[in-house]
Amino acid sequence: MSLFRRPNSQKWWCRFTAPNGKEVRRSTGTQDKRQAQEYEDRLRAELWRVHHLGEKPRRTWQEAVVRWVEEHQHKATLTDDTQRLRWLDGHLGELHLDEISRDVCDAIARAKADEGVTPATVNHYLQMIRTVLRAAHQEWEWVDRIPKIRFLPTPKQRIRWLTREEADRLLEELPEHLAEMARFTLATGLRASNVSGLKWSQLDLVRRIAWIHADEIKDGVALNVPLNDEAVLVVRRQFGKHRDFVFTYHGAPVTQLNGKSWRKALDRAGIRPYEGRDKGITYPTRKEYKYQDFRWHDLRHTWASWHTMAGTPLAVLMELAGWDDYAMARRYAHLAPAHVAEYAKNLDRGLHAVRTVSGTPGAEQ
Repeated sequence: MSLFRRPNSQKWWCRFTAPNGKEVRRSTGTQDKRQAQEYEDRLRAELWRVHHLGEKPRRTWQEAVVRWVEEHQHKATLTDDTQRLRWLDGHLGELHLDEISRDVCDAIARAKADEGVTPATVNHYLQMIRTVLRAAHQEWEWVDRIPKIRFLPTPKQRIRWLTREEADRLLEELPEHLAEMARFTLATGLRASNVSGLKWSQLDLVRRIAWIHADEIKDGVALNVPLNDEAVLVVRRQFGKHRDFVFTYHGAPVTQLNGKSWRKALDRAGIRPYEGRDKGITYPTRKEYKYQDFRWHDLRHTWASWHTMAGTPLAVLMELAGWDDYAMARRYAHLAPAHVAEYAKNLDRGLHAVRTVSGTPGAEQ
């Protein structure tokens, strides 16, 4: 009999040999034996048409995910993508690609939102669906059309950055190893993973430069980072602590930067309010972390904000930060209106005086 049940599973599975000689073993997605038999019959008929009539085979979401992951092993964010794909498997794992409709995507968005996450987080999961479906449609030609996915509206986020005084207070409260990493971040603008994973082989203190390899950058483009005096001093203080890594704690690389020590330091430095203060809690727990107003990544925002306020041109800031999108730099333009005001003065000279003559507005004298 081709229908069977796996141990610890209530759903029926089918197993048979397809016309091309390959064994097919697949979940029918139902606990009803009659419906399972109908599923198998349809599947057999579909595979017969594919083999004998040359029709395009129906592909499943799981097949698409496996191929997409195999083709994107180089992505710096693959770990996050994989985590989202695992969650989505509970909703899409048994569907064919042509069964993923707008209604299905809307239901997934509601299910994720019901977990209490932000609209932006929901959109990350919807974007993951769209990315895989687009690859199946445009690159692999597995499906003829894909649904239009509606993303949730998200409020425009303000740039969260620290003043010099706030930064000094935070550095005073942080443990020494985190304070040094924070100083280096404020001096270079590097992302948390690039700072925590920085190796001595990536530094040249004679030329005062660090380089981040392409596979360590979000955009996949290698980045050369000039080191200012503060960055060089921080690095020199790490001499002799570890053979390979620049920043370590008790002989091991630091992998958790937004942990309890960070949150406690933020609270003592008075960087931001959080829910729970009125309840007598002395520092935010991980559960309350979603209410925090400052993350480690905001040190990068602080670095960019300080550069802008100091007059660094946005084009230069783009190159320093490794952005390939001018819109990223434009987020900081409002912090330096002075550079725009200077150009506005170009029209102060050479304008004809305009007066009102004989009660006629705009007449020149």
